[in-house]
Amino acid sequence: MKWVRDRFNVLSLSEGIQRLESGSLPERPLCITFDDGYADNYSVALPILADLGLTATFFVASGYLNGGRMWNDTIIEAIRLTSSAALDLGHVGLSEMPVAAVSEKREAISSILAKVKYLPGEDRLKAAERIARSAGVALPDRLMMTDAEVRALHGHGMEIGAHTVSHPILLNQCAEDAQTEIVDGKNALEKIIDAAVRLFAYPNGIPGQDYLADHVRMVRAAGYRGAVSTAWGAARSGDDIFQVPRFTPWDTAMWRFGLRLAQNIRREDYRIV
Repeated sequence: MKWVRDRFNVLSLSEGIQRLESGSLPERPLCITFDDGYADNYSVALPILADLGLTATFFVASGYLNGGRMWNDTIIEAIRLTSSAALDLGHVGLSEMPVAAVSEKREAISSILAKVKYLPGEDRLKAAERIARSAGVALPDRLMMTDAEVRALHGHGMEIGAHTVSHPILLNQCAEDAQTEIVDGKNALEKIIDAAVRLFAYPNGIPGQDYLADHVRMVRAAGYRGAVSTAWGAARSGDDIFQVPRFTPWDTAMWRFGLRLAQNIRREDYRIV
């Protein structure tokens, strides 16, 4: 974050979207975002951002606050904590997989998440819970933020955005359920922070695969003023402010981090539905 602060003009996402729309962005603009509402957003990210005078937007899935756990974390924690040598995963369309070594756990988690991600919401949850029972572990219940921590983020000048209630793949929802997720997540967060929530992040966020144009229209109609996808690329003049691209530079080596940022800025192949 020091590296980012020293090389970019870090804007709040609201300001970035407004200035993108008006054509008044400064040189090297950059916005920082976090998805889902994990507890480390408050305990780890906030102190770093505050110390460096940076702002960020936190997209929160409201239904998992105060002790909830996302389906993918149920799977991740079950595999991470299990002492079993192997797990029978036939019920999710996979064969028995070894999970003793760290490398085996990583491979199993990757395979399971890819298989389960696009199941209907209830089936996805049941699959995750069945895997947890098979793993025979006690799962953590302090992975996500509390209401008070979300309020504290907002109180420190950070932006709170909506990320639905239960983080479904919107494309897999009927229109009524998708709209409920989009609207109710906004309403819940507005009650928590006692302020308007104007930004939205599409769960999973790949255009055409996780959401469609109909969902973009729902987001507009719900009163949001901008939204972000997970299509890699850098926003340019004329882009849809309800489908702003983002990307995640996972690298820990600074030279790789910077190189990936530069490569992403040059991308022009991100898909917009």
